[in-house]
Amino acid sequence: MTKEEFMEAAGKRYDRLHALNDGRDFYDYEKEFIKIWEDLGREVFEKNINTVSPDRRKKKLTVATGK
Repeated sequence: MTKEEFMEAAGKRYDRLHALNDGRDFYDYEKEFIKIWEDLGREVFEKNINTVSPDRRKKKLTVATGK
């Protein structure tokens, strides 16, 4: 994920974050705030793990035999 892609993803959520200041109680504010950031985090995570590493050995699972 590039910086521009990240900024675009965060920018899409700015209006929702700004709307939280419209006089809700703290519980509703916190609940919606967490949803927005989890949504952003999920999008960033998914874009980052879909990028193939240039090192083919990186993140390769190994099986432990226990012997």
